[in-house]
Amino acid sequence: MYAIVEINGQQFKAEQGKKLFVHHLKDVEAGKTVEFDKVLLVDNDGAVTVGAPTVEGAKVLVEVVNPLVKGEKVIVFKMKRRKDYRKKNGHRAQFTEVEVKQVIA
Repeated sequence: MYAIVEINGQQFKAEQGKKLFVHHLKDVEAGKTVEFDKVLLVDNDGAVTVGAPTVEGAKVLVEVVNPLVKGEKVIVFKMKRRKDYRKKNGHRAQFTEVEVKQVIA
């Protein structure tokens, strides 16, 4: 059984026991349970239920494993040739690591 759930504007395939890296969730602590009810699709052993826009009564329960994980550093380099223009910038995305405990449909 799995579900397609929307978390912070992104869609994830949630199966029991699977670990996900989602965009940083504010005000969560390690070990806490968080509930997401924006379930777009549920597959229960071949019986697929598609929501319009969400599936009624379906939700995904996740446990926060690590509240703040930093992603890989991304380098942004801008340059215009022969104009003496160079800009080097970078950033690291922040994620929250969660583990799917239960898919309720």
